[in-house]
Amino acid sequence: MTTKQSFITIDGVSKHFGDVVAVDNVSIDIEAGEFFSLLGPSGCGKTTLLRMLAGFESTTTGEIYIDGKAMSEIPPHQRPTNMVFQNYAIFPHLDVAGNIAYGLRKDKLGKVEQNRRVDEALEMVKLPGYGKRRAHELSGGQQQRIALARALIKRPKVLLLDEPLGALDKKLREEMQLELRALQESVGITFIFVTHDQEEALTLSDRVAVMARGEVLQMASPKQLYNYPINVEVADFIGQMNFFDAQVTDVQDDQALLDVEGLGQLKVSAQGELVQKGASLVVALRPEKLLLSEQGNAGDENTIRGELSTSAYLGSRSHYFVAVDGCEYPLEVAGHDSGFGTDVSLQRGSEVWLSWSRESLVLLPAE
Repeated sequence: MTTKQSFITIDGVSKHFGDVVAVDNVSIDIEAGEFFSLLGPSGCGKTTLLRMLAGFESTTTGEIYIDGKAMSEIPPHQRPTNMVFQNYAIFPHLDVAGNIAYGLRKDKLGKVEQNRRVDEALEMVKLPGYGKRRAHELSGGQQQRIALARALIKRPKVLLLDEPLGALDKKLREEMQLELRALQESVGITFIFVTHDQEEALTLSDRVAVMARGEVLQMASPKQLYNYPINVEVADFIGQMNFFDAQVTDVQDDQALLDVEGLGQLKVSAQGELVQKGASLVVALRPEKLLLSEQGNAGDENTIRGELSTSAYLGSRSHYFVAVDGCEYPLEVAGHDSGFGTDVSLQRGSEVWLSWSRESLVLLPAE
């Protein structure tokens, strides 16, 4: 098994625009050949960080290294990077071949070699034979592939992608996610991808950095982020989550007792610094970790009674919203229709029961 090497180092980088801090002391190591995503809401600093990697913005403090070389004095056109923008920037006066070959103009390649490289790039993005087409003859997905081909024809060591799927409809966007990941694996170069769409980041990435207010809140694999967020902000941004305020009322050996709003007294593992007697916590539960049923027993551990507020049928799954005494908002429950789903007829106001396993509880610091 080949060990990946750290290839990009973002070392204590900040970017100030006057009094506004767009990126605040960010440090990230990215491995060679990694698909790495910067995820966060608008204004979190992710695009500014990407533009500093490309050289379109200078750093206020800190340094960026690519393949061991400091980038601060290297202009954009001399960096081993290329960038794909959200709007694709396809030139309408050029055909597809002309668009793809645009970046080769300064390389002084012969016509034969240039055409060979264009044909190779079209094969790479699964559009062979499209060289003579014009921009207006291309669909959104095809334009996105042409933009990728134009970036990749220069054979960069790093491809920077600024929300390149944002202009596509949902179905095409999902198709292009799979194609983009397959393309990255086939060319084997490092991709750094910016998005505000958490599902997109989880689908595509080897690792994700969740950003807010110019800072990295958590950096981990998609599975780690989803199952083990480190704070309420990350947990709330990644997928859906039910939150409950809690107090640690007792700790005995490796067990602790929590008093949780709406859920009552719960036993949890006492491992970790968060679980100290008298401490305030937040307990989080993913909607799919809650089991909804029409039958229940108030004496069962990790079981509570509720009342169905509303439900939504989403095809492969249904979402239920259940009002529970002591909870300010209805709890969200996700169920696949192969199990508890549309075969069970529930009316608004129906009595239902919710249960969960102890292992599905996520304990987070109170904010």
